[in-house]
Amino acid sequence: QVLLVESGGGVVQAGGSLRLSCAASERTFSRYDMAWFRVAPGKEREFVAAISRGDLTTAYADSVKGRFTISRDNAKNTVFLLMNSLKPADTAVYYCAARSSGGLMSSGYEYWGQGTQVTVSS
Repeated sequence: QVLLVESGGGVVQAGGSLRLSCAASERTFSRYDMAWFRVAPGKEREFVAAISRGDLTTAYADSVKGRFTISRDNAKNTVFLLMNSLKPADTAVYYCAARSSGGLMSSGYEYWGQGTQVTVSS
């Protein structure tokens, strides 16, 4: 069982930046692919970004490409999501996720955090 705890959410004006963090309980953190998803009001869960174990391959949703950056620090069992040029459309609850399997980087995640709210005001 991997426990994931997100932090760093908050309220920011459009054009601003936030950095989300997700701390994992698992000592073998480096063996998991990690990802961020979000759920906006009235919408379904959406893939945001992912970073693989091993070669640190990254993947992004088209809606955040060029604005968001995912990274990880295996020594600290933590994954980050740096969000720049935020828009009101980025308002959502952001969830961290982990998986030990392979396949498309936007799916197949087994473990989920409790989420952190990001609100972007216009």
